[in-house]
Amino acid sequence: MSIEGGVISVIIGRAGSKGLPGKNTRLLLGKPMVWYTIQDAKQAELVDRIIVSTDCAEMKRAASGEGVSVIDRPPELAGDTATVDAAVRHAVEADGGEKPIIVILYANVPVRPDDLIDRAVHMLDKTGADSVQSYCDVGKHHPYWMVRLDDEDRITPHHPNTIYRRQDLPGLFLPDGGVIAVRRESLFTVIEGQPHAFLGKDRRGIMSPPGSVIDVDSRIDLDLAEATLKRKEAVTIA
Repeated sequence: MSIEGGVISVIIGRAGSKGLPGKNTRLLLGKPMVWYTIQDAKQAELVDRIIVSTDCAEMKRAASGEGVSVIDRPPELAGDTATVDAAVRHAVEADGGEKPIIVILYANVPVRPDDLIDRAVHMLDKTGADSVQSYCDVGKHHPYWMVRLDDEDRITPHHPNTIYRRQDLPGLFLPDGGVIAVRRESLFTVIEGQPHAFLGKDRRGIMSPPGSVIDVDSRIDLDLAEATLKRKEAVTIA
């Protein structure tokens, strides 16, 4: 199966990170973290072209070593306040292509389901939606069970309710960072005061199984990703 006009995957990652410095090129089982996202993009049947957008020299070397084109991310799009969509728009324009579907992948997500990218692109193509993003169930970290603490540590429910059992909580989901597939016309829609305008009006979601996407932003995330990759490697060898 192929998508008319083609699909380009843009892998993004900055050099700077306050939570886990150098996270995009941290070694996991001997490979820089971004390597795993590059492999995911390569294995996706519906992705025709892959580019990496970064200001990180190590990440550029890792991408070039895998035969992937690199777009130099300018300083104004690599700071703490830079937005994902602005960086991706720059990369797409710099690459010069006109593919109608763009798959956005984060370099700091070394673990995602094998079929996640293709599922997102297929849904986008099949439904005619503006964007498709992957989500996970919030599980027991549900807003109904969250509280506020005042200066004297008194508790106030964030969302007053009488739900006692987790099974009775209304279904809620969080974007898990696994994939965003978006149409070109939506990506290039910029509306003042609406940071998510690039996702369009018709936004769809695909679900990821619990724990199947690991977005690395801390040392604990890194340890979890490493353990998960070791387990997957052991299963493959077996």
